[in-house]
Parts: sequence; structure tokens; C-alpha cells
Amino acid sequence: MGRALIPLLVAALLLGAAAPAAPPEYPVAFVTVDELQGALDRGLPADVIDVRARGEFDELHIKGARSMPLPSVADRIGEIPRTGLVVFY
Repeated sequence: MGRALIPLLVAALLLGAAAPAAPPEYPVAFVTVDELQGALDRGLPADVIDVRARGEFDELHIKGARSMPLPSVADRIGEIPRTGLVVFY
């Protein structure tokens, strides 16, 4: 039984070493649909970005969202405001 735990302990140590040492400069938070709707209803500045393919965006998207397919985000990062709420979906 002890021998079976060794690979698990090694994996846990390796995964722990891969974790970032410091928190990100811009923390990532997950919001629910209701939280986003509440923020929009209160008039908070929000940029809603749809990262799906353009065809999917054209078919259906959140009102007020803009299309920025995921492969293009790195090239278009300057278009994303640095203030207010930014929501990717």
C-alpha cells in the first residue's frame, strides 16, 4: 500500500511546483448570468466579448456583446479596456 502512495505524492509535489508563485496582476473571477445582468442593469461599465467563432456569434449572442474569436484575442488585446468589467464567453 505504501508503494502505491509514492507516485501520488510525487505527482502532488510536481503539480504544486507548477503553481504560480504570485497572484496574477489582473485576477480572474467567474460571474453568473444573473451577476452580469445585475451589473449591466446598474449601468456599470462592462465589455462583453464573445470568443466563439464569428458564425456562432452571428447566429446568437448576448445583446451588446462584440465578437473577438479566441484565436484573435492576443492580436487584439489593445482593444480591450483596462477599466470596468470585462466578460469573456
